[in-house]
Amino acid sequence: MGEQSPGTSQAETLPEDRLDSWKEIAAYLKRDVTTVQRWEKREGMPVRRHLHYKAGSVYASRGELDTWMRSRNPSVGQEDGNDAMPPSPPATPQPALSTVLARWKFLVPLAAVGLLAIGAYLWLQRAEHFWRNPLTDARLQMVTDFDGLEQAAAVSRDGHFVAFLSNRDGPMDVWVTQVDSGEFHNLTHGSVGELANPSIRTLGFSPDGSLVTFWVRRPGGSSVDTIGTWAAPTLGGEPRPCLEGVAEYDWSHDGSRLAYHTPGPGDPLFVTDGSVRPGDRPIFTAAAGLHSHFPLWAPDDAFLYFVQGELPDKLDIWRIRPTGGTPERITSQDAQIAYPVLLDRRTLLYLAGDPDGSGPSLYSMDVERRIPHRLTSGLDRYTSLAATADGHRLVVTRTTTHGSLFRVRIGDSPAQVSAADRISLTTGSGFSPRLGPDYLLYISATGTGESIWKLAKGASTELWRGEGVRVFGAPAVSPDGQSVAFSVRQNGKALLYVMQADGTKPRLLTDSLDLQGNPAWAPDGQSIVSAADDHGIPHLFRIPMADRPPASFVHDYSLDPAWSPDGRLVIYSGPDIGTTFSVKAVTSEASRRPLPTLTLTRGARHLAFLPGGRSLVFLRGEIQHKDLWLVDLNNGAERRLTNLPPDFNVRDFDLSSDGHEVVFERVQERSDLVLLDLPRP
Repeated sequence: MGEQSPGTSQAETLPEDRLDSWKEIAAYLKRDVTTVQRWEKREGMPVRRHLHYKAGSVYASRGELDTWMRSRNPSVGQEDGNDAMPPSPPATPQPALSTVLARWKFLVPLAAVGLLAIGAYLWLQRAEHFWRNPLTDARLQMVTDFDGLEQAAAVSRDGHFVAFLSNRDGPMDVWVTQVDSGEFHNLTHGSVGELANPSIRTLGFSPDGSLVTFWVRRPGGSSVDTIGTWAAPTLGGEPRPCLEGVAEYDWSHDGSRLAYHTPGPGDPLFVTDGSVRPGDRPIFTAAAGLHSHFPLWAPDDAFLYFVQGELPDKLDIWRIRPTGGTPERITSQDAQIAYPVLLDRRTLLYLAGDPDGSGPSLYSMDVERRIPHRLTSGLDRYTSLAATADGHRLVVTRTTTHGSLFRVRIGDSPAQVSAADRISLTTGSGFSPRLGPDYLLYISATGTGESIWKLAKGASTELWRGEGVRVFGAPAVSPDGQSVAFSVRQNGKALLYVMQADGTKPRLLTDSLDLQGNPAWAPDGQSIVSAADDHGIPHLFRIPMADRPPASFVHDYSLDPAWSPDGRLVIYSGPDIGTTFSVKAVTSEASRRPLPTLTLTRGARHLAFLPGGRSLVFLRGEIQHKDLWLVDLNNGAERRLTNLPPDFNVRDFDLSSDGHEVVFERVQERSDLVLLDLPRP
């Protein structure tokens, strides 16, 4: 009875008959406050409220309470146990309202229990309490155990054949094996162009398994016309062009539609009836500076999944309808992501770099709940992943990587590998070398992080170490050789540090930029230039040594700057289109400076000036095999500086201050293919 009863006013209750609080009402009825409040709520005990409706502002009439107590149903009173009133004479049946209230007494708790159960179920679903590792109880089987490199594994839709790239016979070739046969067949024998490209799925099978298809970049070209998809019969035969101008493709499961992308800017994605026509319109093109790779049909062909972002390690998986529209983001890891496969409509597997910089590792996700789960542990790295059409057989490439440093003199003729001296390191591996006046800096990986080392006069010293930290780019030595700048990524944040060349006095220079690539000191030593991601596009910023905020320097897409010794010119690399990028320049005031045309291949971006600033040293070649070259910036004349064998993958280098010596990083990989058979339900 939450309101005043009609026809009764506060003035009509005599003062001597009125009880003015819950406490007085409870004392009159010889019960506690909780009990009388329950009677009022559940059984209609006559309690009135003042017109101002303040909480707890109630009153009651002794006479009305007495009448109510005499007419109260004894059985209801007995439910209160010790609170029950003595038996009273039989009363007339309770009104309909009392019956409804009695029913609600049981229904409300039951409904509450039901709501709690529903809430708990939804929470468990969101927390993926019922998630199960799809690799649980998988049966593992080694496919290869060669010396050297096996990569880019593919499996036929029926799971009978596995194709891969290998340098078993010297050059990188396409190989195929029938599962459990123990026989391996070289399909290309060095007869086609460049085959390796870790940023895309280079190998595949035709829907019926009769052809092995592979990405090819023909020698000597740099335009998109040199890239295409070739095919060779699975059982052996002459390789020939299959889909000209197509970088990657995937057939729908019913075989009626072909999804493919070309190597143009933004990797335009097309869906056709199976043919490739020049007039086709893409359903999606990535924004400027971004890439869109690894197209993959969903099992029901309702979506196309793909990897989109900035190479090499700011990527995620997206999906789009085959008719086009706005893409939908599936992962939010902003990492090195590649090789997505779908085991069923909801179970996505893919490779991704780990937050601590290790990996790539194998991950799984329910595409409806979108919580990533790392499936592998330890130091294993995985560099390719493929699945059969039914999702019950997987092939992965498990890889180990080792970095070593070499020193070679620059002469009038290209240096052979026999002229290169390997640098002895006290660490297990070394990468990203940089030369100081009388010392060498390099980065070494540990089990839980990365560290910067200094090699001087035959002695090695660790200058800096970070637990759970990844050093990205290479350390930069100041013009006077007394300071070192370096960029790290920790807990998802990019940090730029400066320290003395002996490792003392480290200090944070900036944490306000999403830094990318290599930093570079200005020749006067008063600032550092580095690329930083700005709304998805990297461009150069000038970061003062003094306590001032960074300022934008080059507004176009720009990475990995290099200053000329006189401070008049900054060289940098532009956007990666297809597999190549162009080299550009600005003055110290950020005005454009024309250069001889210089287009280089993805895989290494570092550029270095010779003393005098008129010549530039760079890496040229295939994605996984490059040599050092020199270009004269005045006339564009080029000269080859090294002639390294095909198994030499040079990823970075630096020049001595006099320009007579080069230190370079060689990356060696050893990998094997592993077959996983997943249990069937």
